[in-house]
Amino acid sequence: MTGPETSTEVVDGTTILVVDDNAGNRYVAASWLRRAGYRVVEAATGTEALDRVASDPIDVVLLDVGLPDMSGFEVCERIKADPVLARPVIHLSATAIRGEDRAQGLTRGADAYLVEPVEPDELRATVWSVLRYHRAREAAERLAARLAGLSRATMAMNAAVDFDELTTTIASGAAALAQVPAAALVAASDRTVRRAVVDPADPEDDLPRCDAVPPRLLDRLADTLPDGPVAVSWAEAVDRGEDDGPASALRFGFRSGRVAIVLRTPELSTELRDLLAQLGNAAALAVDSLQLYVEEHTLALTLQRAFLPSAPAAPPGVEVAVRYVPAAQNTEIGGDFYEVVELGEGRLLLAIGDVSGHSIHAATVMVELRHALRAYAVEGHGPSAILNRLETMLRQYHPREFATVCVMVLDAARDVVTVANAGHLAPLLASPEGTVPLAAHGPMLGLRRAHGEDSVLALPPRWTLVLYTDGLVEKRGVDLDAALEDLRAAVSVDPAPEELGDQLLGRFAGVREDDIALLILRGGVG
Repeated sequence: MTGPETSTEVVDGTTILVVDDNAGNRYVAASWLRRAGYRVVEAATGTEALDRVASDPIDVVLLDVGLPDMSGFEVCERIKADPVLARPVIHLSATAIRGEDRAQGLTRGADAYLVEPVEPDELRATVWSVLRYHRAREAAERLAARLAGLSRATMAMNAAVDFDELTTTIASGAAALAQVPAAALVAASDRTVRRAVVDPADPEDDLPRCDAVPPRLLDRLADTLPDGPVAVSWAEAVDRGEDDGPASALRFGFRSGRVAIVLRTPELSTELRDLLAQLGNAAALAVDSLQLYVEEHTLALTLQRAFLPSAPAAPPGVEVAVRYVPAAQNTEIGGDFYEVVELGEGRLLLAIGDVSGHSIHAATVMVELRHALRAYAVEGHGPSAILNRLETMLRQYHPREFATVCVMVLDAARDVVTVANAGHLAPLLASPEGTVPLAAHGPMLGLRRAHGEDSVLALPPRWTLVLYTDGLVEKRGVDLDAALEDLRAAVSVDPAPEELGDQLLGRFAGVREDDIALLILRGGVG
């Protein structure tokens, strides 16, 4: 029989542990296996066999059933129960030869069961068959694990929100697939190149290093690499003062999404090369997508900020701070706005609002409302009159649009504030005695309903007003009333408006699902 003796794919480097308390039996079995090209080690007891499996690179255990310290069945169960020790086990017995013995051995985990006397060819063929099946199963499990890792890495790459996270995810995915240190170099949208290096064997590498590197590194790899992997120097490829050594590099790219992956290994198997190609192509697409996202987000933010007024000069004794923070999860222009207009004689027009939707159209309606609001205020109309005119304007030119707006006129000389609210969240008024919402209510704009009388409120000697849009407090899965109460508790009269704005954004902004506009004023400080 030549099959098992000439199959170098299975035999080369394979170690067989022969376990039998009879030295003569061990010698005969070991001799047959050594002539077939296997490396053989021996053990005389179950305890010695378990120690050998734990310490030596054993591939197959040829195990007698009748051992002096424990049965071969128990030894097999212990081997199979421990994921670290698990190896193929073949029982070989001259005494436990009944059908029920063979059934028990196979039921308790053995991969094959032979009874003596056994022919040399039968023994070698059984070992070869068990090894072939075991290694095929190992290869299938390894491939399944790698495909699962590829899927996880692809999902993580597409969920990355910045280039550092994306670069780190690419390097982590490559290192997990190959189980060797890996580096990823990515062309970011700001014309820099980000690099991350991950070592899967480093237990302290929970936060992989990611930094900016000279573009020449990626340029050199992109210019010199062919479509397949090539041998490079690890230290040269990652441009670091680490120990040099052989590495393999691959490049990928679509449009401007250039990516290079470097693995600290001189060779890549065909299977691993194919998986890395899938990872690299997905990485290049993710880079393209993130670059487009960043460009759109930057354009939207620039346009949105151009639509908003700059902070005005406040009358004596009044401090003003404004904030606008775009949503973290979209690139479209929103309808949130604030307005501060000097009306003369120590009077300020204040407004905060939100046009429904995220689009150029929503931003256009927002700009029209802002300019109309300013014009009506300059004409001398009060807050309720302004809202009624905005309702008419919206009904005339944008009959399908809705908006919430709160309009206030602050008279710092008389220490009063006049308020009218069209469906917007109530502003907060803080004083040394505490913080309360301003109780002024009305229908939102677009419902074709009239707005009532103004509410005129006296201001305390020291006060802070906070006007905000719903992006500050409304979040999926969070109770709005509880969030509003948390916001009320966080507002006080003591911090300066700029400081209070930073505090509120730091506490409430988090992962933003909507834009945030914030207008803060403090009086009685002069």
